[in-house]
Amino acid sequence: MTLLVEALDVRHGQLQAVRDVTFSVAKGETVALVGANGAGKTTLLRAIAGAHPSKGGRVLLDDQDITHVPAHRRVGMGVALVPEGRRLFAQMTVEENLLLGRFAGRAGDWTVERVMAAFPNLEKRLHAKAGTLSGGEQQATAIGRALMSNPDVLLLDEVSLGLSPLVVDRVYASLEGLMEGGTTIVLVEQDLTRAMAVADRVLCMLEGRIVLAGPTSELTRDQVTEAYFGLHRQQGAA
Repeated sequence: MTLLVEALDVRHGQLQAVRDVTFSVAKGETVALVGANGAGKTTLLRAIAGAHPSKGGRVLLDDQDITHVPAHRRVGMGVALVPEGRRLFAQMTVEENLLLGRFAGRAGDWTVERVMAAFPNLEKRLHAKAGTLSGGEQQATAIGRALMSNPDVLLLDEVSLGLSPLVVDRVYASLEGLMEGGTTIVLVEQDLTRAMAVADRVLCMLEGRIVLAGPTSELTRDQVTEAYFGLHRQQGAA
């Protein structure tokens, strides 16, 4: 088992954004977190990465409790987050942004050249400043920076947000290579079709809780949609 989240509670002040969430991700598995805006998906990813403190529960990586380990140390232990909005250094070049991932100090196969092979659209932009990139190029750079840390677990937050369908196709085509190569991925995605096409399992969140979970092959789009909007709960109460 690579990642275990156990009874996790996370707050934003008085608001409980994540409520008693438990799930595991096996090595090489891709798990999609889906749900409407405000469901708690981003907060959950940030808590796993150490970017947001938890108020209860545990996060374990290969049976090691990392719940109170600072974010920068979690990167060094193999957990990398690609945040919503990319968060690149706009005045630094693509290459410089990528090389920041090496500061984690983890041994591994990821190099600038390998990132270029995974995201060929970046090759001609390697020495361009990140602030001049298109949305798709920025997303590729953000993913590449995370990969440069040689992570065991890659957390991807809203990969397709703000991108055209064609650009999203290109990004997902590159991600499929990572998935086939055995990278462990937790993916936040609002596009149900894309999430269910690439993930081994789907976890649907509603109001901070996981309300539906299962292998993608055993869930229908209708089931996930009902959970997404809380319709299953309304039907149960009727």
